[in-house]
Amino acid sequence: MQEDIYIRCKGVSIGYRERSTASTVVKKDISLHALSGEMVALIGGNGIGKSTLLKTIAGFIPPLSGELLVRNRPVSDFSATELAREMSFVSTEIVRVANLTVHEMVGLGRFPYTNWFGQLNDNDQMIIDRAILQTGLSGYENRPINRISDGERQRAMIARALAQDTRIMVLDEPTAFLDISNKYEIVRILHQLVSEQGKCIIFSTHDLNTSLTMADRIWLMLEDRVVEGIPEEMASAGYFDWLFPNNQHLRFDPERNDFRIKREKYGVVNLTATGQELIWAKKAMERLGFEVKTDPLVSPSPSLPVSQSLSLPVPQSISIDVIQLPQGWNIIHSGIFHNVATLEDLCRSIKKITTRPGS
Repeated sequence: MQEDIYIRCKGVSIGYRERSTASTVVKKDISLHALSGEMVALIGGNGIGKSTLLKTIAGFIPPLSGELLVRNRPVSDFSATELAREMSFVSTEIVRVANLTVHEMVGLGRFPYTNWFGQLNDNDQMIIDRAILQTGLSGYENRPINRISDGERQRAMIARALAQDTRIMVLDEPTAFLDISNKYEIVRILHQLVSEQGKCIIFSTHDLNTSLTMADRIWLMLEDRVVEGIPEEMASAGYFDWLFPNNQHLRFDPERNDFRIKREKYGVVNLTATGQELIWAKKAMERLGFEVKTDPLVSPSPSLPVSQSLSLPVPQSISIDVIQLPQGWNIIHSGIFHNVATLEDLCRSIKKITTRPGS
């Protein structure tokens, strides 16, 4: 089955044309695409050109060269109204207009069909109400836009884009400046729009973990090129290792789908535990700078403690055995046994071992 390609860049160069000077090229020779029913995450460092690319796709900035197609039609062939009926755009700008209500803000999304001074008909009102409902803003219709939270305001901006009733939605960092709860709620809403309505949604973000677990496609902007693919292939090919080439202290961790600070390992902890205690003790030992490994002769069993290895053994200067007890933990180091009651006590004891002279 042939899928609809909603956005295609063929050798596109992006940047800015200046009247008095030569054009400023931000990125050149970009070849990307996005399909219907696809959630695309645009990732890259600050100043790399993400916003410029999104504004070019949305028709606000003309491409310097190459071919940009919107549903197989050159973007330059669209009038402003025609393009607004195909594609909506949500920027990072925070809107705080006095006396403009949520309902009025969302209603602005109907401008491609009514013009700025057009009268909203019953169908327009139905679409506005549906957009408000989809973004969880029911009950907020009459609240001034400058008197709601940042998360609610961002939902209102997305609701306005929904009211625009387009196949394609482009969002420039829609989760910026939001707390954890609102950030994930915005991503959930976007994912739901893709899965239930078949929209093509392209959004820029710095949240690599969310992108790799929720997006169908990644557009990755590097210093010298722009590459694309499904998240798993991008990670497998090692592209994320090139995301921050000037920071030698960061490494991409494929198990966590995120970056971690490189740290020298103190040694190895042989951890024997089960259930939630295993999970959180493992994380604690990693945080303290240890590799956690297992005895390969131990077989996991529901009724017996199990050991879990995080990765391959590393050269070690310290070796510690940590065993879960019915109440607390047993630490074995250099032939000395030491029992502690809580995970915090365990961590404090491990830290004392790493700072002990001659350890």
